[in-house]
Amino acid sequence: MSDTSESRSNATEYTVSEISGALKRTVEDAFGNVRVRGEISGYRGPHSSGHAYFALKDDRARLDAVVWKTTMSRLKFRPEEGMEVIATGRLTTYPGKSNYQIVIDNLEPAGAGALMALLEERKRRLQAEGLFDAGRKRRLPFMPSVIGVVTSPTGSVIRDIIHRIKDRFPLHVLVWPVRVQGETAGTEVTGAVNGFNALTRDGAIPHPDVLIVARGGGSLEDLWGFNDESLARAVAASRIPVISAVGHETDWTLIDFAADMRAPTPTGAAEMAVPVKADLEATLASLGARLKAAASRNFERKRQAVRAAARALPSPDQLLALPRRRFDEATRLERRRLTPATLSRRINEARTLTGRDLARAKAAFFAIVRERRARFKRTAARLSPAPIARRQKVQADALTGLTRRQDHAIARRLDRLRASLTQADRLLSTLSHKAVLARGFALVKDAEGAVIKLAADVAPGAALSLEFADGSADAIATSGAARPKAPAKPAAKTREPGNQGSLF
Repeated sequence: MSDTSESRSNATEYTVSEISGALKRTVEDAFGNVRVRGEISGYRGPHSSGHAYFALKDDRARLDAVVWKTTMSRLKFRPEEGMEVIATGRLTTYPGKSNYQIVIDNLEPAGAGALMALLEERKRRLQAEGLFDAGRKRRLPFMPSVIGVVTSPTGSVIRDIIHRIKDRFPLHVLVWPVRVQGETAGTEVTGAVNGFNALTRDGAIPHPDVLIVARGGGSLEDLWGFNDESLARAVAASRIPVISAVGHETDWTLIDFAADMRAPTPTGAAEMAVPVKADLEATLASLGARLKAAASRNFERKRQAVRAAARALPSPDQLLALPRRRFDEATRLERRRLTPATLSRRINEARTLTGRDLARAKAAFFAIVRERRARFKRTAARLSPAPIARRQKVQADALTGLTRRQDHAIARRLDRLRASLTQADRLLSTLSHKAVLARGFALVKDAEGAVIKLAADVAPGAALSLEFADGSADAIATSGAARPKAPAKPAAKTREPGNQGSLF
């Protein structure tokens, strides 16, 4: 009957692939080019294939979105979680999951207000982390020897910077070429800052003393690459002082807050980085002249002081008059007192005293040695190994006795525990229901596993489980409390232990 009714139906029969293809063509024909405004949700960056998958949502609906790899490289803005955008593309379906999605060809922020809100939120978060604190900013070197510039190599910015440095103080300038606008601008500038910091002092490329990150003016969208969070973190972590010269004086980006110094223009950044050589030369000449004049005046003052001191000092004859007279008087006295015999007598007396003191010291030394040797012998006599050996033997005997007692105690304890275990096992075997089952009895249980003790608890047709000594068997009750009681003799036979045949 069902085959006949189906053959009489006029409905067209489709395969799953046919209906999915028809829906796909219908959606793509009706929505071949649409602009959708919504908030980016679920963005986790490009897939390993280069494609990006996320969703656009508002307060009532959600639309899956995909950006192919070729389109991703052309986007002016990188998608970010929570960013409100206007997506241009076409709707299509994905038959594999029976859902629809928008294939995005272009992506732009939903107005400058959305960009400013995103920028303010990012600024607030980085400021809360302390990346903009004034205490972590470094001072610029007064006279750098190498300056690193991160900017476009083809714009007027690099020419203005090099021209200003050449006018003020010619020195070595390293240019790291980057794109300053577009999708990859933030990533390239971040790599340039990290690359300059990775240079070593003794490498083939000199290590810069200061960095200038520069770009001309533009709209908020044009400068968006310098609001990249990774770039702000790289500038804040840079070991080289960084001068930010992005946009005009009224423009601001996150790099302006993270840098150690902000310049209103790229030319102003060059003026901050180097002093004026002519001014330094003039200052140096002025200081040299002042130093020379001060040294000349100081020498003249010293010369005058020496002359004044020389006039106040007495002459050599006056200084030596008194010592000379004392020397003459001492010479006359020594002529009367000091004779060779007197000197010989005094030397002999000193020699005698020295010999006597030496003999006393030698006798005292030997006396001390004898006394110390006697003390050592007395101490050595007291320190005999025999008492130590006797004490060691006593302790060893005591330890052997304790070990023997311990072994006996452990053996007795094990015997008592073994006997107690044997008695408990014997009691368990005596009280266990398995011993009863072994004598020919059976244990009757219902379907839930509860033990049935009375025949009155068995209903006709109830499922039973009979447990014997060597296993269990299932059974169905053919009689029970619901049926009239059988004659006395069969009933007695039914309740006979070990024989429940009447229940089947």
